[in-house]
Amino acid sequence: MPIALLPDRAVIAVSGPEALPFLQGILTCNVETLPEGEARLGALLTPQGKIQFDFLVSRAGDGFRLDVAAERVADLVKRLGLYRLRAKVSVAAEPTLGVAAAWDGSETAAETARMRDGRLPALGERLYFEAGAFSADATEDDYHAHRIGLGVPEGGRDFTLGDAFPHEALMDQLGGVDFKKGCYVGQEVVSRMQHRGTARTRILPIVYRDGPAPAPGTEVTAGARSLGVTGSAAGGRGLAAIRLDRLGDALAAGEPVRAGGTIAGVYKPDFATFAFPADTAAAG
Repeated sequence: MPIALLPDRAVIAVSGPEALPFLQGILTCNVETLPEGEARLGALLTPQGKIQFDFLVSRAGDGFRLDVAAERVADLVKRLGLYRLRAKVSVAAEPTLGVAAAWDGSETAAETARMRDGRLPALGERLYFEAGAFSADATEDDYHAHRIGLGVPEGGRDFTLGDAFPHEALMDQLGGVDFKKGCYVGQEVVSRMQHRGTARTRILPIVYRDGPAPAPGTEVTAGARSLGVTGSAAGGRGLAAIRLDRLGDALAAGEPVRAGGTIAGVYKPDFATFAFPADTAAAG
């Protein structure tokens, strides 16, 4: 029953009487339907529909909590401030709050705010606590190995922020996009990709069969075809952004998939509903 501190994550508080309509009008996820006790995947996009910031959103009293990569906090606070205009909203970093993840039924102190991870039940819970008042029995690496094993990507590790669409990062599969909520920044592009089925690239689990996992950003190939690039990895498993059409061509031709010279198997995540080449479990 592991609990892992996540020092690479930090918290931003969004509060004020207009916090809900403010976030509802700019984020990909539906904040109005967000229940107490859930941390829901969401993103702030560019007008061209690419992910600027990805995070988990949860309710915190009368406001909201954004669980985001620590290195992106200052930039996100600044960006949200640009959208605030005259709205009665306060946006501020919460430096005293720490972030942890718990899975497989871990127990924590009662004063810890526990939020089920809305992306996938097997991910467990997100924990928010006063920094310095918490102990853990697992590491940050243990959590990322758990996440990678489930096939769940994370911005900055598995895709480049500012260069990936929500569909490519599986946000449509993990509850991070609401296609019925109405307008938000970049909504027209995302809606068009959904209705036309034009997402050719998807982040997929990859297993390295005959060697160590290559560094993130390593080219994935099959014969002369470039299929994509690798993301994060742990214990011989990883994630990679893969062109599905080119993977299908490689499967049809019987060509092995390689990443940095290592033979690899590419898989469809168990939670995914999008079409996979030949709808088969393995490639390579």
